[in-house]
Formats: sequence, C-alpha cells, structure tokens
Amino acid sequence: MAGPWSKEPGDRGPRIKIRPAAVAGTWYPGTPAGLSQEVDALVARAAPHDESLPSRALVGLIAPHAGMMYSGGVAAHAYRAAAGTKPDVVAVVGPSHFVGFDGVAICDCAAFETPLGVVTVDERAAEAIMSASPNVRPNTAAHAREHSLEMQLPFLQRVLPGVPIVPLAIGFQTRETILDLARALVAALDGRRPLLVASTDLSHYFDAETAARLDSRVADLVTRFDDGGLLSEFERYPEHERGRYVACGGGAAIAVMRAARCLGAVEARVLKYAHSGEVSGDNEAVVGYLAAGLWKAN
Repeated sequence: MAGPWSKEPGDRGPRIKIRPAAVAGTWYPGTPAGLSQEVDALVARAAPHDESLPSRALVGLIAPHAGMMYSGGVAAHAYRAAAGTKPDVVAVVGPSHFVGFDGVAICDCAAFETPLGVVTVDERAAEAIMSASPNVRPNTAAHAREHSLEMQLPFLQRVLPGVPIVPLAIGFQTRETILDLARALVAALDGRRPLLVASTDLSHYFDAETAARLDSRVADLVTRFDDGGLLSEFERYPEHERGRYVACGGGAAIAVMRAARCLGAVEARVLKYAHSGEVSGDNEAVVGYLAAGLWKAN
C-alpha cells in the first residue's frame, strides 16, 4: 500500500529528508545552548502539579504556540506534566496558518530539525493514521513555514528526548475533518503508548478583559472534558472568525480531547492560563494561552 514515503497523485511538494526549522532565532532562541537554557528554565519555573498526577498515565496535552517569550511559560506547565512519562510516540496536531487545504497534512519527511537536533517522524504511526483516514495525506508545503507544530518540539526534545512524532497540520477545520482525525488517531494508536498534543492559542487581539471572558468558556469546557461542547462553541462562529473568538487550533484541541477519551483518558485539568499582555504590557489587543492535561484513571 502506498504511503507518505512514496509519491502518489495529488501529493503537494517533494519529499524532503529533514524539515528545517522555520522560526528558530526569531520565535525561540536559535542556538543549542540558548534554547536548552530557555526551555529548562521555563519548565523549572512552572508550578508543581498535584502529586497524584505523575503516577497516572498522561494521554493528552493542550499547549500554546506563540513566540516562546510570550507563551512559553504557559506551554511549560503542560510539558512539566509530561516529565517522567514514557510515551512511545507523540502525535502533534496543530492548525495550518499559511496554507489552506481540505483534510490533514502529514509532512513527507523523515525528521524535523531544531537547534537541539532532529526529532524523528514515526513512519509506522504515520502510515497507520493515513490508512485509517482518507482525509490524512502527505503535504510537505503545508509544513514548510508552519510554526504551530515547531513550537512544541524544543519542549519535547528536552522533556521527552528521543520520542518520535507524527506531525499533523489541520487545514480547513470542519466538523468532518476534526471528528475523522480523532477516529484515525484512535484506530492507529490504540495499543501503543501515545501522547497526543494539541497546539493552539485561544482568542486573538481582544482587550484583556474580553479575552479572559472568551477564554474562560474554552477553559471550562476543557476542565469538564467536554469535547462536544467545545465543538459546539467552535461552530457558534463563522468559520473565518473561529480562530479569533475561540482558538486558532480549536479543531486540534477537539480532536485530541475526543481521541484521548477513546484511548482511556477520564480527567482533564487546566494547568495554566495567561495572555500576551502579561508579557508585553499591551492589554488592548492580547492573545490567550492555555495549558491542559488529559489523564487516565489510577
């Protein structure tokens, strides 16, 4: 059966061996030493979590993807929760900011590069996800400039070194695509030890008070582990406004929550909320950030 590692009609872009870093040196430090120090310091400063959590199986995370100086402190709370866990594959799901397309794109590459080295793509898991869904296809062009997945990689490299990934960028975040991706993740990863990571920021460019009100709706639905409610909230707005009012990666969060539940997660916790104004000092047009974890029962 043909997969992402062979050319098929409709593939967009040639296969590349390694997808180079697109935002190193701008969105996060561009040197190995500087990046290691920054990530380690952010994770160390993240508040300790409930002592019962490390002994339980972590199935999913929600983490933001803005520049590290703005959202890295929030993302660190998610990755601190992952420290000490032992997944055998990490499926990283984020929105496509630059390329519009139907379905979900897997990068047709063997690895992603950051200043910390390369993160291997789990080809077996990628093949299995594509076999489970005709909507998931290789699309190298969609990944070339995309930061939503790349911003997760330095944290994964420091907290879960050596664990391979499956890089999944969602195009048009329709109900059909979101729910189909959730089904494909479950079908492909059941029986393994996966960690599912949804990469998303929350509301965009409202004043801080309005942002907090909008973002609290998402936080409440995550806390209640209500992926159906989050999908309904997403669909309250026209498609072109959902990223601004709810979350640019709302589809990623919904798909990860639904898949995590099917893989045994029973509890969700919001670990941290903040917005960009807390760093920039500009509270007139902020972006909201949330970190959350999804766990199995004891």
